[in-house]
Amino acid sequence: MAITLPSGFSFDYENLYNENAVTEEDLAGLDQELKKACDAIAIMRQTGVIRGHLSKDGTPEKVLFSQLPYLADGHLNSEASLARLQELTDSVRNRVDAVVSLGIGGSYLGNKVLFDVKCGEFWNNKTIGEREGLPEIYFSGQNIDPRRTRDLINHLKHKAEISRSHRKRELTVLLLVISKSGGTLDTMSSFMVIYDQLKKCQNIKTEVVAVTDPNTEKPTLLKKLAMERGWPQYAVPDGVGGRFSVFCEVGLTLAACIGFDIRQFLAGARAMDEACQSDDVKKNPALMNAALKFLAAEKHGRDLEIMMPYGDYLKSLSEWYIQLLAESLGKGERRTGENIPYGRTPIVAVGTTDMHAQTQQHQEGKLNKVVQFVRVVDWGEDYIVPDVFPSAPKLSEIAGVTMSAALEVARSANAQALKEGGRYSAVFNLPKLDEYHLGELMYLLALSVAYEGELADVDAFNQPGVEAYKRIMGPGLKAAKEKK
Repeated sequence: MAITLPSGFSFDYENLYNENAVTEEDLAGLDQELKKACDAIAIMRQTGVIRGHLSKDGTPEKVLFSQLPYLADGHLNSEASLARLQELTDSVRNRVDAVVSLGIGGSYLGNKVLFDVKCGEFWNNKTIGEREGLPEIYFSGQNIDPRRTRDLINHLKHKAEISRSHRKRELTVLLLVISKSGGTLDTMSSFMVIYDQLKKCQNIKTEVVAVTDPNTEKPTLLKKLAMERGWPQYAVPDGVGGRFSVFCEVGLTLAACIGFDIRQFLAGARAMDEACQSDDVKKNPALMNAALKFLAAEKHGRDLEIMMPYGDYLKSLSEWYIQLLAESLGKGERRTGENIPYGRTPIVAVGTTDMHAQTQQHQEGKLNKVVQFVRVVDWGEDYIVPDVFPSAPKLSEIAGVTMSAALEVARSANAQALKEGGRYSAVFNLPKLDEYHLGELMYLLALSVAYEGELADVDAFNQPGVEAYKRIMGPGLKAAKEKK
């Protein structure tokens, strides 16, 4: 049982929708709510309006993430904006040695997914030629961690010494600082420390690109700094929450620095959006995903979701999904004002790694989980496990199979064992791990939470709970400064 798109991408929900899980009767009972959800998201697409959604200052705010896959004049993404991103690619190629991407939340998590899928773990160890002239990439600002910050600074200073010694020139480092307000504690404190330390190093040329609120009439702190110092600027636009921002310049600036195919990424998202405009739940993968997860939680108590891609470079996808699901649907009250908390708790896992860590809990723990697998069908270059130790029969038994086939045997066995134990699971199948299919998957997940917000009658686009700790932090920082 699956919904398959023309690209080959599919959502297989057989182990989530059957007589022993979410039933046909359950889904039929949701018919009117599904129609209302479809109508609400159709209005959002056309106008940006979501019923009851307000910004954190209490004023009406449009929701524009569904516009992002479509390139058009007047849209947040256009041919002109892609041309400016190409200018960033051209600017860093064969000139900038290292980019430090500074951001937190959606300004880090989505960017890390793009980096992992395109570049992988060993990007910075490749030669300049192997990277086609593109820079090394480092991430910071996603935590206020003095040790890692020190290690990053010292690493760049060491590289600068090598550059001066071997290439007789200074090291060029670009700080890509991403903050809508310019007041984000984690990001801006890291930025200021790194900026200050690198500027003091004679062997390092430091540049800055600011990704921030584009408003020039009432410029944010970062916008004002960028205007005063002539830093190149890209936009953190209104109407796009951080957890959806990977499809706008927040994510696409980092994409530009690594040669990520932005057009294909947006094309995949656009194809998914077009497929998800059907009001037939059995043809609309985002709507079906939302409906089954909603029903699994509300009718069957499965309110934990383990996001478990099979592949190391998709772990960051799980981490991105944590924010998407938690901030979108973890709400204390419904839009009616009723104090009825809602939300499914997301958990990061990776196959096969966590088959040896978490699966005991998935298989025999409380019946409160849905395991969401992500599978890559064609890995491209592959290895056949060789029979290099024929005298060891146990090892000979696993020889002769490709690594990708063994990976899928493990995932399939996990799914079957869960099913036999009365556990729920589903799988997203990606034909290949590339920009297009990544765009399909990430957009499906983003649209799914929009649909589920309507089914649960919560605002999927605000995050009022985040403001609680921020109110406490302000006085705490002031006290810490005075104590020093």
